[in-house]
Amino acid sequence: MKIGVLLLIVSIGVTLSANGQSAPTPILVNPPAGVPAAASSAPGAAPAVQDASAAIPVPSTIPGAAARAASEVGELPDAVQTLLGFRPADVKFDVGDLMDILRDRRHEGWVLAAYPDPKTGQPLIGAGFSLDLPERVHPQRDPLNPNAFLEPSSAELWQAAGLNPEKLTNILGKFYARQTAWSKKTFRRHIFTLDPQITNVDADALLRMGIIQAIDNAKAYCRYFDRLTASQQMAMAQLVYQMGVNLEEFSSFLTLMNQDSAYLQDVDAVNRVDGSYWRDVQLSLVQSQWARVYRERATAVIAMLDPQYTDDPSGAEHSIARILHPARRHGRARVREASYTRHRGTAAHRRSRRTRKE
Repeated sequence: MKIGVLLLIVSIGVTLSANGQSAPTPILVNPPAGVPAAASSAPGAAPAVQDASAAIPVPSTIPGAAARAASEVGELPDAVQTLLGFRPADVKFDVGDLMDILRDRRHEGWVLAAYPDPKTGQPLIGAGFSLDLPERVHPQRDPLNPNAFLEPSSAELWQAAGLNPEKLTNILGKFYARQTAWSKKTFRRHIFTLDPQITNVDADALLRMGIIQAIDNAKAYCRYFDRLTASQQMAMAQLVYQMGVNLEEFSSFLTLMNQDSAYLQDVDAVNRVDGSYWRDVQLSLVQSQWARVYRERATAVIAMLDPQYTDDPSGAEHSIARILHPARRHGRARVREASYTRHRGTAAHRRSRRTRKE
């Protein structure tokens, strides 16, 4: 009993620090440990803040003590409790490595205040964590796949990550007030000057929880997920993290990933498969509008589906880049990337503007 009381006191202390009961003075600091330089120095990266919670290490598993206690008394839904049972051994890749990738601006980026999704306008934070999604029913349509889809609400995932629900309410209130007062262009312009609303530690916890959900749903999309290589599992998790339920639309890709073949039923046979099969899997994504719109990101993800990816990652990416052409742009329309940057346009665009002025 004494140990339990001590743990509760420690948990409360950590929660108060992580949730920022007093607003710290923003100070520009170096990126958190594990964040690649490209992500922190990218023009679109939001400034980080230094406060007391920065000294709290990122937990090796999700969630914190508060979420575990809630799970034990049955306060969280079944889907969230399933996510809480995740173990690093459940996948062949290191979740920390995928976190580093998703923080990079060519994937999701890193913003510590709520900002609108470039396409849908829905609120995101950190590395693209959705802040206001409802719980959804996502039926499993593959009778041979025993894994269920897990689609809890954003609020439930927020709580499972060990964060204060009241903080989420406040963040959403400010986001929608700004969205009402500002135009889309004005909001985009202010993204780089917004005061941080969560800490790097908070954002890491949300990102890790989002990745765990993506892993579980990747298993529901791919019945042979456990037999894929580490890089292939990471690719599937990335696809689910970015697309969510929209991955259902990639029917050709999912059919190939789930075809009833002897080599996919053998744990050690994936690397021995005829290369033409995995090339067909990659081409099913290369030919999609998603790949053409998010070309740089898609190149990196699709390359990971090569079973020999770890032997030559750069070569695998170059192989995809040679055949993946960018989306055709009409007139002055411009395709937006998945993450926000400060780029003002290419040199060609600047020359074009000068010509029109002259």
